[in-house]
Amino acid sequence: MKGILVVAHGSRIKETEEILISLLNMVKPKIPEFCIEYAFMEFSDKTLEKGIAALVEKNVSEIKVVPYFLFSGIHLKEDIPNMINQCLLHYPDVKVIMGKSLGIDQRLADILTDRIKE
Repeated sequence: MKGILVVAHGSRIKETEEILISLLNMVKPKIPEFCIEYAFMEFSDKTLEKGIAALVEKNVSEIKVVPYFLFSGIHLKEDIPNMINQCLLHYPDVKVIMGKSLGIDQRLADILTDRIKE
């Protein structure tokens, strides 16, 4: 089974977790073939390690880590891959690949345009 782990930075403001959960509840019906979990790099008990563990408990053997980040900075290039590698010491049979940041996308430009016009 294949799984998705959406990883966000995290915030001291707990409502941000609810926002990510709401977003994922919109995404899940669009890709029902994937088991989806989420994690935060910091400020949350829902860590990357716990996210991977939750997927493994659901018999997921291939995980795509999708960063909910706009840019591909140091977190995506070093921090998250290092965290994944540490987790995989416990799950040597699990395959994990890293997805891309949100980056440049016309859909994001459209959202930004809508926000400007509000």
